[in-house]
Amino acid sequence: MVSQWRLTNKVSELKEEKKFYKEEIEKDRQATMELKTNKKTLEKYARENYLMKRDNEDIFLIIEEE
Repeated sequence: MVSQWRLTNKVSELKEEKKFYKEEIEKDRQATMELKTNKKTLEKYARENYLMKRDNEDIFLIIEEE
């Protein structure tokens, strides 16, 4: 009886985890499609994540010290 209850709880946890990952996959799929189709989004992504810049720009990194 106790083992059945544990297994039931485990199944429900796994179902919730599955739902979470499916939602994350869908978000990533939409973001990928946006990057492939929208040039401005691609530029923004490159600037934020790879610190890319235009020729006439300077980048300043602000690092907060604790």
